[in-house]
Amino acid sequence: MRLDKFLKVSRLIKRRTIANEACDAGRVMLNGKVAKASVNVKPGDILEIAFGSKTVKAEVLSIAETVKKEEAKEMFRYL
Repeated sequence: MRLDKFLKVSRLIKRRTIANEACDAGRVMLNGKVAKASVNVKPGDILEIAFGSKTVKAEVLSIAETVKKEEAKEMFRYL
């Protein structure tokens, strides 16, 4: 699954366009490297997202095309 879509489906970032912009600005890292929005995400990958002065680090646990709001938290684990 594309990184921007995963960020939206997992609700780490609210909208796909905002996820796309964050990737283009270099604020999203995948396994320690700056990632483009089109890179594929798989379980076990480590994401780092810079939100202003705060950084969120999470591990991808599962991939799903659509999930309910309550189940979205099960797609990743904060580190």
